[in-house]
Amino acid sequence: MGLLLYGSLYLLNARYGEAAVHPLAGYILGYFALLTGTIYWTTARMVKANPENFMAAYFGSMVLRMFLSIGIVLVYLYRGGAHEGRGTYTFLGAFFLGYFIFTGFEVWSVLTNLRPFSKPGEPAV
Repeated sequence: MGLLLYGSLYLLNARYGEAAVHPLAGYILGYFALLTGTIYWTTARMVKANPENFMAAYFGSMVLRMFLSIGIVLVYLYRGGAHEGRGTYTFLGAFFLGYFIFTGFEVWSVLTNLRPFSKPGEPAV
C-alpha cells in the first residue's frame, strides 16, 4: 500500500509539481505509516495485557494520533510554514488527506475484525 501511495505522489509531482504535492508529502506519508505501526503495536500490547480493555486502548490510540497530528501541524505553522503562501494549503491538504486515509484504514480493520473482540458467552447478533 505504501509503495502505491509513494508512486501516486511521484506521478502527481511529475505532472503538477509543487502546486499539487508539497515537498514534505513523502515525509508526511512516512510519519503516518510509522504512527500507525506504533499505535497498532501499543494497542496490541494493551489488549494482550487486558483483553477487556480493547475499546479504551483503541480510542486512546485515536486520541493520541489526533494530538500528535495537531502538534505536527502547529510546529509546521510555527516554524514558518504559514509564510509559504500556497505551500501551506498543499501541506495541510496532504497532511489531512493522509490523516483521514490512515484513520479510515484503522476503522476498517477494526470493523472487519469486530467479532473476535466480543465478550465470551454473549450470543451473536
